[in-house]
Amino acid sequence: MTSREASVPMPRTARRGRPGYDLDSLLAVAVEVFNERGYDATSMGDLSERLGIAKSAIYHHVASKEVLLRLALDRALDGLEAVTQGARELDVSAVRRLEHLVHESVVLLLDHQPYVTLLLRVRGNSPVELAALQRRRALDRYAASLVRDAVRAGDLRADLDPTVTARLMFGLVNSLVEWTRPASRAHTQALPDEVSALVFDGLRVRDRPR
Repeated sequence: MTSREASVPMPRTARRGRPGYDLDSLLAVAVEVFNERGYDATSMGDLSERLGIAKSAIYHHVASKEVLLRLALDRALDGLEAVTQGARELDVSAVRRLEHLVHESVVLLLDHQPYVTLLLRVRGNSPVELAALQRRRALDRYAASLVRDAVRAGDLRADLDPTVTARLMFGLVNSLVEWTRPASRAHTQALPDEVSALVFDGLRVRDRPR
């Protein structure tokens, strides 16, 4: 459990609900329903029906639907922030840190796809969503700073706007949530390397004349 989760008004150790749901399994189902129906359109009654338990059994673990959203978004953001911190700590050039950031962001997305999908659909309709967007924008700013540093070092093209370049890079990464499926994970093992190669090497065969 993260430090943010520990601040939520709920038991520090997930207690077993009457039908056998603990907090992690309840959260996984809630995220599934949020992604299917949209968070705003999902009621606690919808969650109760999907889980096959009474609403009171859900309240055994969390105080509200908003707490479930916060926990789910924290799970995605905590992972992305850990990837970013890992890039910061590397004693390598900016472009190598950027390559690490792209590669490991794909790994995280594939491993935690439902949670990252939910994060990418946040639009700032509540204080919880606004806080999540603020954290995500900080990550975007760091990625753009790496692009700028790599341009200054002569490792990336200088004719492209760093912020736009960073958004395009991670737009490609984020698009994976729309067409990859957790069930097909065995077929996506090479995706982190393939995305990195496409972003940094491109598609054109360089040693052939045009």
